[in-house]
This record gives sequence, structure tokens and C-alpha cells, in this order.
Amino acid sequence: QVQLVDSGGGLVQAGGSLRLSCAVSGSTLNSYFVSWFRQAPEKEREFVAGISWSDEYSDYADSVKGRFTISRDNAKNTVYLEMNNLKPEDSAVYYCAGKPGYPNSDYHLYDFWGQGTQVTVSS
Repeated sequence: QVQLVDSGGGLVQAGGSLRLSCAVSGSTLNSYFVSWFRQAPEKEREFVAGISWSDEYSDYADSVKGRFTISRDNAKNTVYLEMNNLKPEDSAVYYCAGKPGYPNSDYHLYDFWGQGTQVTVSS
């Protein structure tokens, strides 16, 4: 069993920055892939970025490449999402999620979820 607690959301002006954190605990994480998803009102949940726990592989949605950076601190069992140059269309509830095995951007395949943290970007 894996538990995830995400935090760090807030209100920011367009062009600003935020850093989200996902504290991960539970069983061995070496084979896990941890991702950030987001969901805006009346829209489907979408993949933002993901990172392997045991190697340097990471992946990003095209809409955030060059603006967002995902990283992890194994000693703290925490995954971060650094978000720069935020746009109003980035506004959503952001969730971290984990799955064993191979990387995947399909949220249906993730077993464990954080509670979500709201990000609001004003224009």
C-alpha cells in the first residue's frame, strides 16, 4: 500500500510560479512511477508530468514542457512539481498519483492518489 499527500497549491498571477509537493509513504517504491495529473472543472483529468522512482526517466505533457519540472528527493520520499510561467489555463486541481511498473500517462492505470491541491492562476 502506498500513501500520497500532495500540497503547495494556491493563487498566483499569470507568469508566476508555484511548487507542488507529493509526500510518498508505504511499501517499497523502487519500481514505482509517480505522476502529476490535473483536472479543471468539467474537463477530464489529464497527465502533466511523471518520474520514475529508480532512474532518471521523466515525461511531460506538451502543454507544460519548458515551464514545469518534475523532480524527486529519495531521502525525503517526496516528488516535486516546479511550475513556472503559469498561465490561466493551468488552473485546476492537481493530483499526484503512483503506479507500479512502467511509466504511463493514462490516469486509469494509477492505483494510488493524493487528495488534490488547487492551483488558480489569475490573468
